[in-house]
Amino acid sequence: MPARTARPRRLRAGLAQLVFMLAGLCAGLAAPRISWGPRAPSAQVTDTLLSIGIGLLGAVALIFSLLFLVVQWVMTTFTPRLMLFRDDPFVWRTFGFALGLVVFCVTAALAIGKSPEVSAVVPVLAMLALLVLIALLRALLLRAFAAIQLVPALSTIADHGRTVLTALYVGPRPDSPPLPPVRTTVVWKQPPAVLQRVETAALIDAATAANVTIALRANPGATLHHGSHVADVHGGELPEDAVLGGLVVGTERTFEQDPLLAFRLLADIALRALSTAVNDPATAVQAIEELEDLLGWVAQARLEPLRLTDDAGVDRLVVHLPGWEEFLRTAVDDIAFAARSPMVVTGLRDSLRRVRDRATPERVESLDSWLVRLDDQVEL
Repeated sequence: MPARTARPRRLRAGLAQLVFMLAGLCAGLAAPRISWGPRAPSAQVTDTLLSIGIGLLGAVALIFSLLFLVVQWVMTTFTPRLMLFRDDPFVWRTFGFALGLVVFCVTAALAIGKSPEVSAVVPVLAMLALLVLIALLRALLLRAFAAIQLVPALSTIADHGRTVLTALYVGPRPDSPPLPPVRTTVVWKQPPAVLQRVETAALIDAATAANVTIALRANPGATLHHGSHVADVHGGELPEDAVLGGLVVGTERTFEQDPLLAFRLLADIALRALSTAVNDPATAVQAIEELEDLLGWVAQARLEPLRLTDDAGVDRLVVHLPGWEEFLRTAVDDIAFAARSPMVVTGLRDSLRRVRDRATPERVESLDSWLVRLDDQVEL
């Protein structure tokens, strides 16, 4: 089985919308059959349902307009890699709910047919669903507004970064015995793709069944190139398909298991702010402050590969994760090279000083070398 390709978000969104539409269809067919409760004239109920259904097309257009405007704004203002609003399930669920309500109103109006009366439950259900949709649209507007604001965007990126770091770097654990010799190396034989997620449970089960240990060389977020080594199998034989079947790949990086993505996005926002076309050093400093918090977390953490065991406590899966130098390089190198504003250079230097205060002794030297260079820039 080859590596799994992540289901495109538009496909997953389409499935969610299909579920809402099917639910609306079933409800629209069933509601006019209700025989209990007060009755209402069918003609008036039908007119009301059709008016609501046709009017909701404006809500659908509003959602797509928000999506297009926010995505364009974020791509041109922050970074083209930031797709939080586009990927937010709330956007597509609201869209699906609106479509489901349209289907319900039209289906119910047709199902009523020539009946002289219909249960008053039908228009009541339509009105209640409409009130729910109004609440969803209000929440969607607030999310869209937050998505184009600098501070909420930076905070959201940093929150995602902290979540991933906490999940992947689990802290000290007992020393594990050395891995058995390498018996098989899995090679990537497909076009370039981004490793988005590692299905740890599936790989542990496969390794346990074969009594081997799988050591992934690529960490989530890395691009797999044709011919590159993906994993080593230690202690026995395991088909390549069993390893590749536990890898989910796609065309772009995601926050699911990528510890460097938040650093990359914050650095991209700072770099765009430092470009001659934008020239907004204050925005760069705000991005640096969020980077400081993430880098401070990394500076005092124990950064080791993720080692996962079976029920017997035997290492079955080892996932390579970025080390200190990779985090520092992603967070600092590009910004320091592009920084010309005294505000940015000073802000970066002060942030690294505070990170140094939190860093473990073995990481102080690399921070000191950067601080010396930044001190020289400030003096100039």
